[in-house]
Amino acid sequence: MKEYISLAQVREDIGKGAITCVELTENYIQKIKFSNLNAFLEVFDVSAIEQSQIVDEKIKNGTAGRLAGMVIGLKDNICYKGHKVSSSSKILEGFESIYNATVVEKLLQEDVIIIGRLNCDEMAMGSSNENSAYGPVLNPVQNDKVSGGSSGGSAAAVKAKLCLAALGSDTGGSIRQPASFCGVVGYKPTYGRVSRYGLLAYASSFDQIGPLTNNIEDAALITEIISGSDAYDSTCSTRPVEGHSNVRKTEPAPKYKIAYIKDCLDMAGLDEEVKIKTLEIIEKLKAEGHEVEGIDFPYLDYLVPNYYVLTTAEASSNLARYDGVHFGYRSDKAEDVETTYVHSRSEGFGEEVQRRIMLGTFVLSAGYYEAFYTKGLKVRNIIKQKTEALFKDYDFILLPTTPSPAFGIGENIDDPITMYLQDIFTVHANLAGIPAVSLPLGEHSNGLPFGMQLMAGTFQDAKLFEFSDRLMNLG
Repeated sequence: MKEYISLAQVREDIGKGAITCVELTENYIQKIKFSNLNAFLEVFDVSAIEQSQIVDEKIKNGTAGRLAGMVIGLKDNICYKGHKVSSSSKILEGFESIYNATVVEKLLQEDVIIIGRLNCDEMAMGSSNENSAYGPVLNPVQNDKVSGGSSGGSAAAVKAKLCLAALGSDTGGSIRQPASFCGVVGYKPTYGRVSRYGLLAYASSFDQIGPLTNNIEDAALITEIISGSDAYDSTCSTRPVEGHSNVRKTEPAPKYKIAYIKDCLDMAGLDEEVKIKTLEIIEKLKAEGHEVEGIDFPYLDYLVPNYYVLTTAEASSNLARYDGVHFGYRSDKAEDVETTYVHSRSEGFGEEVQRRIMLGTFVLSAGYYEAFYTKGLKVRNIIKQKTEALFKDYDFILLPTTPSPAFGIGENIDDPITMYLQDIFTVHANLAGIPAVSLPLGEHSNGLPFGMQLMAGTFQDAKLFEFSDRLMNLG
């Protein structure tokens, strides 16, 4: 069967009678069955076929929604009623969701077909998908390389054509970094644009759900549909949703003022080919008539430390609910309340999750709260204010998504600092709450893809999609 890379292609063939949603879904199920990537933890074969039958009938009747024909996978931290969700952790072994996440509800209303749940770093904590309790996801381009994290299963599945699109979550780059490593589009919306209700929380003031796709049009359409206010999420904005899906609607093309952070391109750990590609894109943008300037951002060295102080603190609080009492995994060694907590959490959580919980508990402790957590909040506020000031002068900020293409499986697993520095270019958007996208614009001499990242001002998602589409089509 033909491999589809856009919803438009699927809808065209459905319209011609060349394929049905049932046939499409069955084909994806067979591809997943024979895949070696470990991208899917579970295939929802029964419910996916049932949903595809319903969608086929709606298409015949002319009542189908905007996503009819789209087969999508969910990162294993997004709730789907009547289906298991574990955030790739033993601590939630066997847990089945009793409600739909708001994003799932909105997708189903537009007749999407949900095919399964996708592997990820445990509790969305990681940059390589090696922290999953169910094993690493292999990079579909080169199987000995990591897929990126934490939404590695989502990125790998889309790249390998195991589904048309996927949802991931992005706390510090967890959509964009694997998108870069696998060579797909990964989008993190403005914080508060998309409801987090039904997302298993890592760090609540950072987390945001977004799509991974093969093109900007599908990413924009999914984002538009899942965006909007939600009574179940008090941090969700009531601001009206713009028509994100109407990309490239302005002609002639507007000329923008674009910044790039000079220190990012001069840092020692940046791969030379990534730097060259970034400079090449800058020159192409200038040739197109855009104004592109190098800028200084004096807080670059504080981004990753600030991110880990604050996110681990929030994780320590959020993950306290997984205690071996209410649901999920309970240790056989549990004898009383204390041993239930100690053994269940020690056995249920992996090493990286335990490390972050302990760090977060430390920065929230009585003797260090002011020195670390309170100071971290102040630093974040400065970063946010400085970033907002930049977007008064510039429309976009351009920089690499990652310092290098994907590294080898096992190469950095014993070096947490190296792993944390994988987020050096992506955490900025989460700290500031702004939208950001990784575009698959680079290919290394070693054959691996890498992405270029664009950031825009708060709630400038529609403009970011429009410009991203033009950049993807830049000669």
